[in-house]
This record gives sequence, structure tokens and C-alpha cells, in this order.
Amino acid sequence: MKKKIEILAPARDLIGGMAAINSGADAVYIGAPQFGARSNANNSIEDVAALVQYAHLFNAQVFVVMNTILYDNELETCRKMIWELYDIGVDALIIQDMAIMEMDLPPIVLHASTQANNRDADKIKFLKDAGIKRVVLARELNLHQIKTIYDEADVELEFFVTGALCVSFSGNCYMSVANGERSANRGSCAQNCRLPYNLIDGNGETLIRNSHLLSIKDLDISDQIPNLIEAGIVSFKIEGRLKDVVYVKNNVSYLRQKLDSYLEGAGSDKYMKASSGTCTYTFDSSLSRTFNRGYTDYFVNERHSSIGSWESPKSKGQYIGKLIRTVGNAYEIENGELLNNGDGLCFINENNEADGIYVNKAENGKIYPNVLKEVKDGTFIYRNNDAAFIKIVEREDSAVRKLSTTLLLTETATGFELIATDEDGNVSTVSLEHAKEQTKTGESIEENIKTQLAKTGFTPYTADEINVMFSQNWFLPISKINEMRRTVYDQLTEIRLANYKREEHQLVKTSHPYPETKLDFMYNVSNKTARKFYERHGVTEIEKAFELQWDPGKSRVMTTKYCIKYELKKCPIHQKDIAGVKVKEPLVLKQGELEYKLKFNCKPCEMEIWEKDAEFEIEEDHFH
Repeated sequence: MKKKIEILAPARDLIGGMAAINSGADAVYIGAPQFGARSNANNSIEDVAALVQYAHLFNAQVFVVMNTILYDNELETCRKMIWELYDIGVDALIIQDMAIMEMDLPPIVLHASTQANNRDADKIKFLKDAGIKRVVLARELNLHQIKTIYDEADVELEFFVTGALCVSFSGNCYMSVANGERSANRGSCAQNCRLPYNLIDGNGETLIRNSHLLSIKDLDISDQIPNLIEAGIVSFKIEGRLKDVVYVKNNVSYLRQKLDSYLEGAGSDKYMKASSGTCTYTFDSSLSRTFNRGYTDYFVNERHSSIGSWESPKSKGQYIGKLIRTVGNAYEIENGELLNNGDGLCFINENNEADGIYVNKAENGKIYPNVLKEVKDGTFIYRNNDAAFIKIVEREDSAVRKLSTTLLLTETATGFELIATDEDGNVSTVSLEHAKEQTKTGESIEENIKTQLAKTGFTPYTADEINVMFSQNWFLPISKINEMRRTVYDQLTEIRLANYKREEHQLVKTSHPYPETKLDFMYNVSNKTARKFYERHGVTEIEKAFELQWDPGKSRVMTTKYCIKYELKKCPIHQKDIAGVKVKEPLVLKQGELEYKLKFNCKPCEMEIWEKDAEFEIEEDHFH
């Protein structure tokens, strides 16, 4: 059996979900009315039901995100909602809170969200044995670690392939709670990581001013798809439930074409597409043409280059060229002929801040901006709003997905029969009672019949092969041919939906030992039911979730693989040849009233962010 490889796309809403399917997604993930980790991307049960119906037509799946931590008074609401989602045909739920594992649930498949800290093979194996069918891996892992997890845990693995990166280990960022009681684990992250900070050393000297020191580039590991598949990944996830339809269509179509060329080429003997249909596009997708902060492959190939996006947390877009010079009220830019009226341009100004202008008019290689700003010759110019591209991609017909069928029109004792067979082997048959009369001229009207049958128009089908098998040159009115064609396809849609097989899995309560016996606040246990789950699996000490016990001023608010010392080229391990003079610690990040201390744990290669009154030992570099 060939292994199915899937592209998993975000859906902010029903329209976005349908656009993702039309662009080639094998599955989409969407928020329900509550409990999804993007509180402003929630959807009604009716909309999710409509998306399920649309997706299942193409054998694509719909996963509902329920990955916030839950409080005791929400558990019953959550349980009821899960039953509703099961009843409308949802394929799986993506969860973080272990309380869900204790509930009286329908036989619905559960995936462990990346918010559930999926970094260690032993914990992932534990989840698999507890009944989790798929694990969404932490983004910080490299190829070798992924392979080890796959070999040891033997569970379906999903990994992010493009989109924004969370600088923190997912599920372990408490900055937002600590700065104003908005919890990222409850779906309302305030994105403190995207703010500008000053970096101050242990002597009180400011090393860097007003820079987005925790903002990192976006992820693109699309060229690693073959290696990741070999390491055990079956689902490639695009980040972005808050992004617009143009971003989703661009990302999905780009990955669809990349994955297909692998599945039809080098991977064809072992792997296959996870859903049905073929897509056509009226645009050339390119990741740089929609929202991006520049790209990094993060750690998938180990730590090897800078991943910060310090100038700006906003979209950088596509590199156009350098500013040649300013002439009168216009700019001359390298490759300026690529620009159009309405484009948004972005550049880094003298103060090392991202700045921007709109193109009012582009003509004869000159760019007339809405505001003429002073830009130094030689400045790199990026386009972060591509007006012409957006206009094309926004159109509904810019990405179309069709199911291939063959049609056969034959005669019966009392009339005619039209049989449609689709690419998955579903068959729909329509009979027509009709008198048999020869055509007036005695000539065959086969070509005419084929022309009518080929008109599949706005249906999700194409008729790729049409056969007419008559014993004589029978006559059939065009209206009857069209009616048969419409009916045969309407029926085919019903047959496809009826034949869709949803995977089901009934949870059975387990009690195998959890790899740890003591859990600190980073396990996000926020209700009695999750506590009960861990206790049954042998955990003896459980700290309350950060949200329930936060001690203002002294807490650790983030743990990350991203390292400011490394970005400064002062890493005592990876950059000892160029590190030069050590920086005086503790390093402090300051933003107005906000102040954080940085702690560097070089052994596991991690950085921690603590509130300003925290006390900790500074590690000496014993690595020289």
C-alpha cells in the first residue's frame, strides 16, 4: 500500500476553507465556535458542516482545532460541542488539553496539537498509546530528531512547512498573560514577541536600540519535503488561520505543485496523493508574493544561520531591486518595470526601521509614490502588496479543482442510459425512457451528443472520455442529453458523499506510565479532569497552569531555541571562532515599562525569558 502524503491548509472561515480545497489542499483545519487557539477565527457549526460536505466530495478531510487549555466550567460545553462536530462529519480534532481524553466522547479521531509540547519521542509514544492518532510536531525539531521520533513512537506525524513561526516553544509562551492577562493558551496571544525592544547588557549599556529582537522570519522548508517524507512526515501544515484567502491560495498551490512533482517522480513507487481531483491555476504561485517576513528553514537542518527579522514584524514581501536614484517626485528602481499602480513597497530606513510607500503611478520605469520619502540610493526595495497578483488570485476561478470522469451513453430496450464513472471508481447511472427514432438525415449525431455531454460547466467534474455506443444513428433532443448529463452528475455527487469513509477511533481509558512523575506549570494543567488523567498515568506532583498561579514579576515567560547571543554572533559554542569579547550578562530586553532578563542554557541550546525581578544563576561558558 502506498503511503498518503497530505497538504494541510488553514481556513479562517468557510470561504477560506473552500478556496484551500480548490487550490489543492488534501485537508483543512478550522476553528469551531469556541476553544480554538485563534479566538478571532471562530466559526459556526453550520459553516463547519458546509465545509465538511465540500471537502468530502474531493476525499479531503476537515480537522477542527480545539487546542486551548480548558477551565473546569468549560468542560461540559466542550464535550457537547465535540459530539456536534462528530455528528456533522468532522474527520478529527486537534487538541492540547488532556481533559478531552477523559470525556465521554464519540469515536472521533484525535490529533495532539503542537501546543501539547511534542518534542520528545517518549512523550509522543505515550500519547500514541493513550489513543492519539496523529501528533503535530514542535517546529524546533531537526530531521534527525523527527526520524528518531518516527522510529520510536510509530504514530502519524504532521509538521509545519510554511508560515509564521512562534519564537517560543508552542504552548509555553506566557508573555501575553504576564503583560496584561491575555493568554496565548486561551487563544488571545498579544504578540509581545513582535514588539521593538532595547537590548541592555549587565553593565547597563544599551547594545541595540528599538529593534524587533524577538521577531523571527517566517518558515519555508518546502525544498525539504522529500527528506521530511523519508523521515516520517505524512502531513505538511501551512500556518495561517488569520491570513487572507490570497495567502492561502498562493501557499497551497505552490506546495501542491511542489509535492505533486515529487509524488509523480522520485516518490511515485512509495507515496501517493491523499485526496482526489486535479487543480488548474490562472496564476504562478510564489511564496514571496504574499505575506512573509523573509524566510528561514529554522532548525530542520540544524542551527546554521540567522533567523531573526529584527527590522520589522511586518511582511517584507518580494525583493524587487535597489533604488537607483530619486528624480524629481519619482524613484528609479532596478526592475521597476515589475511594479504596478497600487503596489505597496517596503524598505529599511536610516533608523533601521521598516518604512513603506504606495505606488500611485508606475510609468516609463519611474515610480511615483503617494508620499515622496527620502530613501538612500542603493536601498533594497521590496514589494509587500502586489496589487496585480492579488487581483488575479482573489478571483474565484483562479484555482479550480475538478474530478475526472468518463461518460458512456448507450441504448436500452426502452430508451437510453448514461453512465458516469469517476477517477475513484464511483459509478452513477441514469436511464431515460424515450422512443427510438433515426436521425432525419440518417447521419450520426455522435459528435453533437459528445459536445453536449462535455459541457460540465460549474460542476466539480470534467468529462475526459466520452463514448456513444448506438446500434443505429438514433436521434436524441439536446434538452434530453443535457438533462441526463445534469442528473448523472448530481447523482454522482450524492454517491461520492455516501461512499466517503471517515476513519473512526473510540478512546479506551489507559493507565500506562507517563514519562515524568512531576509536572511543572509548563504542562498547562488547568482543570481537575486533566489532573485526573495524569494522576491515573502515574504522575504524583502537578503544578497548576501559569494562568491560574502566576506570580507577577518573577516568572519564566518563555523558553525558545532562538538565541539572541547567536544572532549577535556571540555564541560560545557555534561561533567561538568569531565570538570575540563575551557580553556582560544578564542581558535585558526593555520596552517602555516592560523589562525581561535573558537566561542562556547552552547544554540544551535554549534561551529563557524571565520577568525583571526573577533571580537565577548565570551559566558560565565552560565550553571553550
